[in-house]
Amino acid sequence: MKKKECPSCAMEVEADSKVCPVCGYEFPGFGKGIQWVAILLVLLMLLFFIL
Repeated sequence: MKKKECPSCAMEVEADSKVCPVCGYEFPGFGKGIQWVAILLVLLMLLFFIL
């Protein structure tokens, strides 16, 4: 299974972990809806500045 490194304690944790089991660091996560809204806003801003 994929692993990722905790930026707080440098331990390897499961890639789908939301919280580090060693130090309790909470990994930031954005839902799919928020990601699409952010992409849409960036595209709209680019179109506004181009036109």
